[in-house]
Amino acid sequence: MIGEEPVKMPELTDGLASLLGLEFHEVGAERVVIRWQVRPQLHQPHGIQHGGVYCAVVETAASVGGALWWGERGRVVGVSNQTDFLRAVREGELTAVGTPVHRGRSQQLWQVEITDGEARLVARGQVRLQNLSPA
Repeated sequence: MIGEEPVKMPELTDGLASLLGLEFHEVGAERVVIRWQVRPQLHQPHGIQHGGVYCAVVETAASVGGALWWGERGRVVGVSNQTDFLRAVREGELTAVGTPVHRGRSQQLWQVEITDGEARLVARGQVRLQNLSPA
């Protein structure tokens, strides 16, 4: 079940996540759930959610989950992000759910699906992460 209250972790909610208004409702090595409100500041010139926001949320969900799984072994960095935009959204709450597809010694692949308030798929993406050991 997705938590009703956002997770309060400054390391997750500062920076770009703060600018986008992202709220983390589930944070773990098996699943990451992020919610945010579409608002005019996140629109592209035609009044719909900017595709870059979807890309950023996909990358964020995958990176957070991947980093938690990799844990004390080092860090993870994104090396590829492919995000498809499926439905235009002008307003409302969106939910991103990230889950691992593959996790290996050197790389991980995560899938993220973004749905609207009516559970319609509006975007989906995948991120390949490189697992880095401490130098």
